[in-house]
Amino acid sequence: MLIRRPIAEVFAAFIDPDVTTRFWFTKSSGRLAAGKSVTWEWEMYGASTNVTVTAIEPNRRIVIEWDGYSGRTKVEWKFAVHGDDATFVSITESGWAGTGDELAMYACESTQGFTWMLAGLKALLEHNVRLNLVADRFPKGPQAPYPDE
Repeated sequence: MLIRRPIAEVFAAFIDPDVTTRFWFTKSSGRLAAGKSVTWEWEMYGASTNVTVTAIEPNRRIVIEWDGYSGRTKVEWKFAVHGDDATFVSITESGWAGTGDELAMYACESTQGFTWMLAGLKALLEHNVRLNLVADRFPKGPQAPYPDE
């Protein structure tokens, strides 16, 4: 996703929970730092994950391990300057275990979740608008997404 903001600002949005909580999770036990462990919470879903930061290269990449769908997985963010005052962000999650159908489902759900998160980040940093995409994705929770259920 292209974010039309300087790379340092985009990178900092993932390091600083005061910013990240405005477009992704709702609570964090601290800032990201290499070798540090933090907890992220999505209070609207009653969900949390334990995050271990395995690498940080300022304005280039962040690598974490967290509680994925089938156990601990690795998530890597890469940041690249794109023209004047724009940043391209890519996210890769790997390390799932399961059957072929389970792996396909995990990949789809991960891609979907990170897409909503990046779209929320884009709106926040480019227009100072909080879209609440992650919170509004499943207003009744992921197990009962439809109003009549």
